[in-house]
Amino acid sequence: MAAAQGRFSDGADGMDSAKESSVPLPFRRAVDGLKKARLRPGIEIEPTRPPQRLAPHAYALEAAVVDGEDDLADGRLILLHDPSGHEAWHGTFRLVTLVRAELEPEMAADPLLPEVCWSWLTGALEARGLAYGEASGTVTMASSHYFGGLAERRPATQIEIRASWTPREGVGGVPDTSAHLSAWCELLCQIAGLPPVGPTDSGTGVVSLPQRRGPHHP
Repeated sequence: MAAAQGRFSDGADGMDSAKESSVPLPFRRAVDGLKKARLRPGIEIEPTRPPQRLAPHAYALEAAVVDGEDDLADGRLILLHDPSGHEAWHGTFRLVTLVRAELEPEMAADPLLPEVCWSWLTGALEARGLAYGEASGTVTMASSHYFGGLAERRPATQIEIRASWTPREGVGGVPDTSAHLSAWCELLCQIAGLPPVGPTDSGTGVVSLPQRRGPHHP
């Protein structure tokens, strides 16, 4: 398995001690947890520029599930931190994500697909015993049909999951970001059509759809 590697997106790595001291220790430790996560094979992950105005401190990762030269799914995970706390979060940390993939027609036709996809996220968190709160999100499907010179192309459906949740803080006010990243990668793999691996719990309400392997075309 490959470790998630990266650097502080706000420049905390390699900066002088004066600037380093301005970054809250809980945030530094939370980012270190992301960097140390051990992920299943087939996931390519790297740091990316985070949004600048959502919170005083932010760190972002983007990842893709790959099969040869094909991307089966891709997404972004953003860690936000406000040392003063945030009323809507009910905490000082927040995780925000966007995940997307192209679906096979038989999956796209399943009327329960949105509920199933949401269960992949909550189930992955609960299977790892992760406490979280204030979860919210959307599951969106968009279909494309081709005409004229593109009529030979098969109809395509893309699914997109946008979600956010508050990870419960542990020792020193730091959430277990490594485990949250692993859960998020499990969601990414399931939406890519790969079977789940790792912790399981029959009480999490996770539902499986038929396995598929197909490239994602942005």
